[in-house]
Amino acid sequence: MTTSTSLGWYLRRLSRMGPREVGGRAADAVRRRRWRSGLPDGPSVTGARFTAVLPVGTIAAVPPDAAKRLIAEADRLMAGHVEYFGVVRDDLDEPDWWYDPKTGRRAPWGYAFDVPYRNEDAAGDIKQIWELSRHQYLTVLAAAYAITGNEQYAERVAKHLRSWWAANAPLRGVHWISGIELGIRLLSWVWIRRLLDGWSGATALFEGNPVALQQIWHHQRWLAAFPSRASSANNHIIAEAAGQFAAACAFGWFPASERWRADALRSLERHLRSNTFGSGLNRELATEYHGLVLELGLAAVAEADAAGVPVPDTIRLVLLRMTDALAAIVDNRIRPPRQGDADDGHGLVLDGAGTDRWGSLLTTGDAVFGGLSWWPAVTGTDVRTPLLAALIRPYAQEGSAPAATRPTSRPAHFADAGLTILRGPAEIWCRCDGGPHGFLSIAAHAHADALSVEVRHDGVDVLADPGTYCYHGQPDWRQYFRSTLGHNTLQLDGDDQSGSGGPFLWTRHARSRVLVADTAGGAEGATARWCAEHDGYQGSVHRRRVELTAASRELRVVDEVRGPRRPARLAFHLGPAITADLVESRAVLTWTRDGEDRSAVLDLPEQLRWQAHRGESNPPLGWYSPGFGRKEPTTTLVGTGFADGAAPLGEFTTVLTFHD
Repeated sequence: MTTSTSLGWYLRRLSRMGPREVGGRAADAVRRRRWRSGLPDGPSVTGARFTAVLPVGTIAAVPPDAAKRLIAEADRLMAGHVEYFGVVRDDLDEPDWWYDPKTGRRAPWGYAFDVPYRNEDAAGDIKQIWELSRHQYLTVLAAAYAITGNEQYAERVAKHLRSWWAANAPLRGVHWISGIELGIRLLSWVWIRRLLDGWSGATALFEGNPVALQQIWHHQRWLAAFPSRASSANNHIIAEAAGQFAAACAFGWFPASERWRADALRSLERHLRSNTFGSGLNRELATEYHGLVLELGLAAVAEADAAGVPVPDTIRLVLLRMTDALAAIVDNRIRPPRQGDADDGHGLVLDGAGTDRWGSLLTTGDAVFGGLSWWPAVTGTDVRTPLLAALIRPYAQEGSAPAATRPTSRPAHFADAGLTILRGPAEIWCRCDGGPHGFLSIAAHAHADALSVEVRHDGVDVLADPGTYCYHGQPDWRQYFRSTLGHNTLQLDGDDQSGSGGPFLWTRHARSRVLVADTAGGAEGATARWCAEHDGYQGSVHRRRVELTAASRELRVVDEVRGPRRPARLAFHLGPAITADLVESRAVLTWTRDGEDRSAVLDLPEQLRWQAHRGESNPPLGWYSPGFGRKEPTTTLVGTGFADGAAPLGEFTTVLTFHD
């Protein structure tokens, strides 16, 4: 990052703050300077006891196949192997906590707030460095100990914690920069201590260890001093509050513990509400962050109930609505939309590879809140659900909990979030986006995807949302994956609908509104209809109509532009399983699902000149990211031409027909 770029970014970022936020951040800067000169010792603690243990019999309730997956994962970790964001590490026996295996760089030592963590040339890929130090792989090892009683797992956990504490003194280095990292790490430590409770060395590792006590105290002191503020109060503040609250409940051994617990609970309640639409969808409109926030909220409630700390009714109600909303939007394979940013972040990891995250959340929701008749069936198992359910009091048994009005049938239109699901026969699933451009003034995790559609057939991406791929260090790729051209929608003048000021900063937000959301047709044979428009292209309005006709298994997309003549590009990104044969304006799509050949025909607007792109890098086009840090070539069909308010150039019709 050059000095001029850095200055420009700070000025753009400042423009998105209000006076109160500016004042708060100025106070933070003063506090950071003051903390540089002196680091207090935490209070001495004597007689501390850990009482937030699992109820007797909890481990026996873990399904055998889930336990088997967990132990297989733990054994891979014991052998030194782990993969983060597409990069394999084989150094997990003696990890270097500051090393980035992707670039081969080590983050510099020094006062935490001086480390240039956004500069990959100086610090490496910060996501790679931070992920290991969330210590979620240690919760897996601790869970393996709890299930098997094999002390080798516990001893490895203790070895790594002592190594981390020795290498990461308070306020020194990259692991003391970001509050979300401290919050998630505290939550991991709580669960590690809980899962190791039967091990003879657990007390000496935690409450009997002055180093551990200092680390726990300094983590909480940091979180109390530097909360995410105002335009940054998204999922980060939820993680900070949940981790602070969990630690203050389970490790409530300090004079400030009661105050920290009360402050964190107030913050959690306030920000869970502010981060969530009334419909239950997360306001960032980034599905993976919906999952992260739900995981964090459930984990926080588990600590409250374990410690006997009363929780405001609104917290449970928000988590209930989030769970119902998740059940409503998934496809028939329990896959939610691929909307907005996704960085594979989890709040609490207690399972092995192959465990379905979304099925696990719905299973936990069923145990805690009670599933509704229209919820999709979940057949998979997990370790986390019985452990959380053993701590959380079932919602129906909460005598003080308000009676929640829950949907009697599966919702398909979420008006406040602008998200609509059209469903058809043969498991045709279509997400239509007519919602706000992200959350708060910077909309950090939004994509320029207004009016985009995402279409699946029996869980297979046909018209795909390409995903996220990266955050830091690769600006061209970051820009592409969140651009308008990188989504199934219309681009004018080669511009994005919303204006970017940096990798997590939008300075101009397109405004969308849904005009029609008639989802009653679908599988019954009628036609489901959706229509929305946005004003992101100054001087023009883009309106899109989508119709899904069950009888003909046909999806019709009509794009209308009102305004002067302008260059236009219409993109359709195919999923990685789809093979496309494009001839002029018709593409024959083929794929295989569960050993069966499937096909569809995509008839594209004839007014545009169509070309297939695949795996291009200069500039990027034709890519799909199955997870953070990973990308693979896929086919993107792009039609180029002009659009104006006069037919035929003002209206483009695309028809996708699925075959038997």
